[in-house]
Amino acid sequence: MRLIGDGSTADTGLQPHQPVPQRLLPGQRPPQFVVFSWDGAANLSTGQFPRFRTLAQELGASMTFFFTGLYALPEDQRMQYAPPRHPVGASDIGFLSTQEVLDTVAEVRLAWLDGHEIGTHFNGHFCGENGVRLWSPEDWTSEIAQATRFVQTWKTTTGRSDLPPLPFDYDVELIGGRTPCLEGQDGLLPAAAALGWRYDASSPGGRQVWPAKKLGLWDFPLPSVPFPTTDPGVSASVLAMDYNLMYKQTQGDTSGDPAMYGTWRAQARDAYLAGFERAYTTNRAPLFVGNHFEQWNGGIYMDAVEDALRAIAGQPEVQLVSFRQLVAWLDVQDPAVLDRLRTLPVGTPPAAGWESFLA
Repeated sequence: MRLIGDGSTADTGLQPHQPVPQRLLPGQRPPQFVVFSWDGAANLSTGQFPRFRTLAQELGASMTFFFTGLYALPEDQRMQYAPPRHPVGASDIGFLSTQEVLDTVAEVRLAWLDGHEIGTHFNGHFCGENGVRLWSPEDWTSEIAQATRFVQTWKTTTGRSDLPPLPFDYDVELIGGRTPCLEGQDGLLPAAAALGWRYDASSPGGRQVWPAKKLGLWDFPLPSVPFPTTDPGVSASVLAMDYNLMYKQTQGDTSGDPAMYGTWRAQARDAYLAGFERAYTTNRAPLFVGNHFEQWNGGIYMDAVEDALRAIAGQPEVQLVSFRQLVAWLDVQDPAVLDRLRTLPVGTPPAAGWESFLA
């Protein structure tokens, strides 16, 4: 182990539990990749982070945790954050206490050792007309540098030099992220490309087709998936993220009618599973699902995610992976094969079967 900087992080060698990517053989049907990801990834008293890390161990799944840099910076150190186009110390999300930072860092450490990816959700979560959609590449470069620094100096800012380091070099580990509210990708991509990032997961409303690149980075948009409804006034699709499901069901009310919790939970689960089945039985495009460790509407969205994970895991040719692992698989494929896969529209299988399609 080689400690880095103040010892908050360390180079411990290759990450455990990483699959070896295999190139598709001629005529071979591609795996059905599913990426469950988490925005923010704070380990709070609700216990959602260890809950899903433990579930992933049980199911043999890998995930991506988009760690918010401010969650490594205690509230009493908030003036260290200089957000672009906002006052020093400002943030549209709350800072954590020192103990909450320590609890979160401990869980991030275990997650990486379990084989999960640690990406970034940046810092202050500024959305809307004065938010990150206005940021230039230079603004994003500053935001990324600060998010990285907070992770790399948590021992200094918490005053706890006696604890074990995060077991990765974050300059090497960090190859992608998701922007706040899925905004600001146009400004982010040039900065991310200059840093050598390999993907971005900030596009909203994508179609369930095989991904391509933007500015040299793999573009992994959250897809619109079928939403189970019989109400003609409600759209029959929804973005595959817990927040969007909640907003569709309660218009943003996070404490809705408890009598509806069972119905809403089933709708959320069935939306995820409909997106999965549509890809699994047709074009095999990767499915991306976004989440937050939140207890909206009694925690039903956390329960719906667990229900969906359990239903998907273990099915033939399904791989529950991180974005980093998906990138590794895509990068070893024949580019001509990927081009061919991208010709399959949403919900469309190869007309003559996979053996002929990818011969």
